[in-house]
Amino acid sequence: MKKIKVRLVRGLAGKPEKHIKAVRSLGLKKVGDVRILEDNPMVRGNIKSAFYLLEVQEVEE
Repeated sequence: MKKIKVRLVRGLAGKPEKHIKAVRSLGLKKVGDVRILEDNPMVRGNIKSAFYLLEVQEVEE
């Protein structure tokens, strides 16, 4: 299965609660945190919700 690398590039202060929860569900807590996650609809939905806070790359394994 494909994987994606997600990095938090902007802070969460002052952002809507819905976007903060989406970022937290991806396992990101502070600026610069990186996670490699399975590419599935739940992850894609959370990325779409808070796209302006994240940097996303596809990873080949």
